[in-house]
Amino acid sequence: MSGQIEKFSYDNRISRMFLYATLLWGAVGLLVGVLIAFQLYIPALNFDLPYTTFGRLRPLHTNAVIFAFVGNAIFAGVYYSLQRLLKARMFNDMLSKLHFWGWQLIIVCAALTLFLGISTGKEYAELEWPIDIMVALVWVIFGVNMIGTMVKRREKHLYVAIWFYLATFVTVAILHIVNSFEIPVNLFKSYSWYAGVQDAMVQWWYGHNAVAFFLTTPFLGLMYYFVPKAANRPVYSYRLSIVHFWALIFIYIWAGPHHLLYSAVPDWAQTLGVVFSLMLIAPSWGGMINGLLTMRGAWDRVRNDAILKFFVVALTAYGMATFEGPMHSLKTVNAFTHFTDWIPAHVHIGTLGWNGMMIFAIFYWMAPRLTKNGKLFSMKLANTHFWIATLGMILWSVAMYWAGTAQGLMWKQWDANGLLQHSFIDTVIAIVPMYLVRAIGGTLYLLGFFIFIYNILKTLGSAQAVHEEEAEAPALVLNNENHSKLSGYLRHRILEKKPLALTFWAAVAILVGTLIEMVPTFLVKSNVPTIASVQPYTPLELEGRDIYIREGCNSCHSQLIRPFRTETERYGEYSKAGEFVYDHPFLWGSKRTGPDLAREGGLRDDAWHFRHMKRPNSIYDDAYDNPPSIMPAYPWLITDDLDVSNTPDKIRAMQTLGVPYAEGYDANAVGDLQEQAAGIANNIEQLLSGTGEDVVADEIKNKEIIALIAYLQRLGTDISKDTNN
Repeated sequence: MSGQIEKFSYDNRISRMFLYATLLWGAVGLLVGVLIAFQLYIPALNFDLPYTTFGRLRPLHTNAVIFAFVGNAIFAGVYYSLQRLLKARMFNDMLSKLHFWGWQLIIVCAALTLFLGISTGKEYAELEWPIDIMVALVWVIFGVNMIGTMVKRREKHLYVAIWFYLATFVTVAILHIVNSFEIPVNLFKSYSWYAGVQDAMVQWWYGHNAVAFFLTTPFLGLMYYFVPKAANRPVYSYRLSIVHFWALIFIYIWAGPHHLLYSAVPDWAQTLGVVFSLMLIAPSWGGMINGLLTMRGAWDRVRNDAILKFFVVALTAYGMATFEGPMHSLKTVNAFTHFTDWIPAHVHIGTLGWNGMMIFAIFYWMAPRLTKNGKLFSMKLANTHFWIATLGMILWSVAMYWAGTAQGLMWKQWDANGLLQHSFIDTVIAIVPMYLVRAIGGTLYLLGFFIFIYNILKTLGSAQAVHEEEAEAPALVLNNENHSKLSGYLRHRILEKKPLALTFWAAVAILVGTLIEMVPTFLVKSNVPTIASVQPYTPLELEGRDIYIREGCNSCHSQLIRPFRTETERYGEYSKAGEFVYDHPFLWGSKRTGPDLAREGGLRDDAWHFRHMKRPNSIYDDAYDNPPSIMPAYPWLITDDLDVSNTPDKIRAMQTLGVPYAEGYDANAVGDLQEQAAGIANNIEQLLSGTGEDVVADEIKNKEIIALIAYLQRLGTDISKDTNN
């Protein structure tokens, strides 16, 4: 029984605000991405400045693209679609504005801190603790506004898109809060609450599911709203959407350990990651098929309609990425592809293809409807954008698949004498041309984005804006019905009328896998066995580790040797869980642009490291005609004084985390630091004496370079002291 007809208006202003923010931050994120792509081909583009190196800009790029570009696009689409699906204005206009401005403040703070090297070192979670708190608060504002709108809705049934929005809100909140447990040292520095293997498990539970529940589930919700609208067709199968939703959110949460295959993580956790990753193919492809077949009656329009073309490529890219991910989780495949350029190729099929193309399609459809004209400025420009973006994406990905294949083959190649045939630098030289192709592909994608910006701005500027869209609908009347004899499908239809119950069961679905994976890792001592010879870092080494994180060295260098002969021959003894018990955070990495550093300590003398950081190609001058290293130089480390004012606080923070420094050691930490630094500086002075690169120990002993060298020379040395390992 319908209620009385009520008149109200949709708030288009908030969608428009998030749309503009998407255009701005998308341009910033893609520009930085193109710059760092060219830096890997032309190292001089690092400019020998601390703020413009690849290590500093890479996390700036990833955070800008994921949370600024994609995040703002999600909110623009959710605010637009949610009001219409619920036939209600957003719960509170002030909450909408707080959400918008709070999110933009977070983005600005993130950009400034990452630019300055203020980073936790955790991939996709580099932001320091004050910004983490801001993220949690703004996310709660978003959730309250969304659920509040459901409470005052005029539509009894919660459409499938809303299920995905709810799952996104709940899961991202849990992921962010749990992964962000850290102990502050000061306003700009903290240490992860977890260490080593435990930190790796939590981080990739977060990292994998940030992709799942920030870059996937909200876009699936948007797909279920905007694809039927653009195709003017109902969703292909509502029953399939039910299976798609519950299977996806339940299975996805288990798959994080597939990022840690052949690592020091327990085998049972790796196996769970593999099994559930393979299972993911079914619900993922179910969603792709549901989206593509929704357009089955509109194929004749695809040739001329850029919006439908963008949707087709986006869904195809989603299918490719969600097939390739499970294939990467197969151990035989992972042994070849992990740490290679296959990984960014796979990721960018998802980001450039799935997320980017979806955003373009949604905005091309939505922007005209925010004006009285209701027409896109130029469909011809949109079609031009489509072909340029598609070509750019293909060049980017194919180049990296090629590079990853070359790396995987060359790293494992033996010569006739049973020795490794290629040095690491040989693989770098071989793939550098592919880095140029990638940069060209990224430039094309960026060019298409500028066309997109122009087309959207002209669309919004060519007609009067509709900030308050008038609407009317009957008031909601809920009936008390007896549901005891309903089928499972009809029972789900009842659940779709209860937003709080739907939210609760979605939370249960994602918590089951989380608890089964995490609890044994933290409670069963045998899962992280200790090694007696492993000791805490000295104060100087701890400061050097923080510099290593600040400069983003972990973006290019792994610290994890897998149990393959090719790796143990190249790098040394494979990594053990007990080696990392004092690592807050863990630094195993996910990509080897440079060689692994897990056993770096003692392999080269202090002067080698000094020269290498000052001018990386100096160590190859006698062996190569053309400088082969693509690593940036770090001359400021040699001139900048090491700040030891926070060293006692760092020691106390580590003690709080369980690192066994002696009681009261914080009072002696700086003295020990200075003594160790003087020894390293004297050693460098002696080694470089008479080489033409002479240095004076007293002039460098208090510099940052000494701390970094101390850390690098420590890596892997503990394990060599333990004869049983």
